[in-house]
Amino acid sequence: LFSVTATIWKTLSPFWGEEYNVHVPPSFHTVSLHVMDEDSLSRDDVIGKVSIRKEALTAKPQGLDCWMNLTEIDPDEEVQGEIHLQISLLGDGKVPRRLRCRVLEARDLAKKDRNGASDPFVRVRYNGKSQESVVKKSCYPRWNESFEFELDDPLADSLLTVEVWDWDLVSKNDFLGKVSFTMGVLTSLAQQEEGWFHLGPDEPKHSQDEGTLGSLRLQLRLRDETVLPSSHYKPLTELLSQSVGTHLNGNWPDLIMLIDETTTSENRQEVANNLVKLFLGQGLIKEFLDMLFKLELEKTTEPNTLFRSNSLASKSMESFLKVAGMQYLHRLLGPTINRIFEDKKYVELDPNKVELKEAGCAGLHRVQTEADVIQQSSALLQSYLSELMAALLQSALYCPLLLCQAFQQLYRQVQARFPEPEYRAVQTVGNLDTLVCCSKEPWMVPLQPAIQQGISQLKDFITRLVFCQESEDLDLQTRMSLRCGSMEKEGFLFLHKTKDKCIPMTSPFKKYYVTLSKDLLSYSRAQHSKKSSFISLPKIRAVEKVEEKCFGSANVMQIISSEDSGQQETLYLDCKSVNELNQWLSALRKACSHNANTMSCYHPGIYKAERWSCCHQKEKTDPGCDKTRHGVTLQEWYDPLDPDLEAQLIYRKNSLTFLSRLILEAVFSVTCEKKADVLTSLFRILQDLRDAHAAVEAKERLKYRNVFLELQT
Repeated sequence: LFSVTATIWKTLSPFWGEEYNVHVPPSFHTVSLHVMDEDSLSRDDVIGKVSIRKEALTAKPQGLDCWMNLTEIDPDEEVQGEIHLQISLLGDGKVPRRLRCRVLEARDLAKKDRNGASDPFVRVRYNGKSQESVVKKSCYPRWNESFEFELDDPLADSLLTVEVWDWDLVSKNDFLGKVSFTMGVLTSLAQQEEGWFHLGPDEPKHSQDEGTLGSLRLQLRLRDETVLPSSHYKPLTELLSQSVGTHLNGNWPDLIMLIDETTTSENRQEVANNLVKLFLGQGLIKEFLDMLFKLELEKTTEPNTLFRSNSLASKSMESFLKVAGMQYLHRLLGPTINRIFEDKKYVELDPNKVELKEAGCAGLHRVQTEADVIQQSSALLQSYLSELMAALLQSALYCPLLLCQAFQQLYRQVQARFPEPEYRAVQTVGNLDTLVCCSKEPWMVPLQPAIQQGISQLKDFITRLVFCQESEDLDLQTRMSLRCGSMEKEGFLFLHKTKDKCIPMTSPFKKYYVTLSKDLLSYSRAQHSKKSSFISLPKIRAVEKVEEKCFGSANVMQIISSEDSGQQETLYLDCKSVNELNQWLSALRKACSHNANTMSCYHPGIYKAERWSCCHQKEKTDPGCDKTRHGVTLQEWYDPLDPDLEAQLIYRKNSLTFLSRLILEAVFSVTCEKKADVLTSLFRILQDLRDAHAAVEAKERLKYRNVFLELQT
């Protein structure tokens, strides 16, 4: 899985500021970031890469934030995939005389040829001798070849190496990976062992360009999100819900108080995010926020410091506004931001930072001065501000009801806690008083009239939100469009649909307008056509990428579904870019995450000329040669809520350090008796979850156990 950032033009010091949340398979080894030079006419040039191994990420649970040198890309290090081997020691009695290495198959090899595949051949080396076997045009080759060698004496210093290469007729063969075993390890095994082995890179070559290609600043964090079935999280969810529910009867919520008191400042924002999403899913977000408001007000003696601290209340309110108001914000700011990007105007008010060259002031007829640039910049900024203010004032009608209700709750509680007239307008309505708004920088003075004009309008807008009339109580998630309403994704794509038909030689794709809604994936030749075809989402069994060689495009995906008759059907979609491909893959996999009867393996190629292009199996119904990747998705701000995931994240953050803090807090707290019951329940729930995770991890270790690699380690 990979994504592409935006292109920063004409610079050697780019700033992206982009963030990606990517689900990666547990078996991954390395995360690589390639820096490219985009060319409009020719192929993009590779500047360098940064690679971070899994061990480096797991060693830093809090994440990495550092500059890393770009290194030259060595083709011998760009390897991936696994190889299936069976190794036997043959001989008379207990004395081995011969070594037999049976190479069965490989999967997910790197694509080295322009047709989107490779021509892999395997080379088995031992005792200075080597044997080879080749398979053409496949990243999932099946050799089923046996290679035998006479054993050395002594055996301890001998080395068995299995290498995989891409065969090329004219140019140099490309390295695809290798795996090695010492005979000292092999002789300690039984007579025969079999398993899948990860292909590793060759010895790295040190380049003269080391440290001269530039550097890349990264913030990386790896977190484990092994989500158990819903039944495991139900006790924790119920305990949290009851803790909020008891607040309605006048009792203090002991569990939420404990979380507020014991969560560290480093992870308080993440805990707040997870709690907000969990209570949104439970329909208790208003009660949760109302409780936090009261907790915060009880601890505050000066109204001007409200929500200024790094508390659970302030972090939860921040998270709630982001989650609940994101679509509202996009609708409000989207048109203006799009206009700014389309205009591509140079704007700068600070005289010390004005770049006349960047402003395009070297014209043929008249050279603009610094004063001209500042005057134009001021006019543009005032235009943008006016447009934003107009959109804001008109947006009260479609501000999410839940946001308005949260503002009302906060206003009422602050008014009850600080009823004095001088405290009525908390923090002078967000510090919008005249004195505070005076410009600290002199070059901002031209904008003061526009700002002052908008202050009274903004105060009226806030008052409208606080005193808006509550309509009928709608479903919270539907009202807030947390599930993207009835539309999750749409756009024009090129489609090809196949049942038993053969794929034609010419391009089989036709342009359709594709719509992904709550229950259906529909497509028609026109955007508003009444005649359309559709696939029911529960019938989708797999959503996967297609090898580039199949259609000559690297951005093709396939949707495999089953009809009521049991017949399997495949729909191919050709996307415009890798980002669009990843977005559609993510959206479809999330929409089908709870489907039953999903496939465990699939064919990354196509069935053509009476065989599969990926593995050369001849029957169309033959099982797939690669495992499906249902969990590999990109996270987006409009993703539907996943209560199980949020409960898992709360458990993971609180299961170790948090639990120990709770126990210590309960032992030394004067309110120990009051919190004893909830602490006992929490301890039992977290212990059950820990046992469940340990059982899953033990099962996975047994499933993927590899004797050779364990002994080598």
